[in-house]
Amino acid sequence: QVQLVESGGGLVQPGGSLRLSCAASGLTLDYYAIGWFRQAPGKEREGVSCISSSDGSTYYADSVKGRFTISRDNAKNTVYLQMNSLKPEDTAVYYCNANRLGFDYWGQGLQVTVSS
Repeated sequence: QVQLVESGGGLVQPGGSLRLSCAASGLTLDYYAIGWFRQAPGKEREGVSCISSSDGSTYYADSVKGRFTISRDNAKNTVYLQMNSLKPEDTAVYYCNANRLGFDYWGQGLQVTVSS
């Protein structure tokens, strides 16, 4: 059974940092493109960042470029999203996604709240 389990969310003040983790079981993450998505209340889910399976190339949405960093630790079968200089508009439920050849898996999501 494939599972993606996110952790590391919570409440943080503006300007603070969080590191989200996406740990996989039932699949080998380094064979998959991994993406982080988020959905704020009343808004559609949007792509935040992704990392390829082939060469490790990365993509960031303009809204997070320079503040967020995606990385993967294949030995731990885990992908991370380091989020720095957080803003209130980063408040959302964050999801990780693993995709390969049409196989698509999602984590359960976790809340990130940026507020003073």
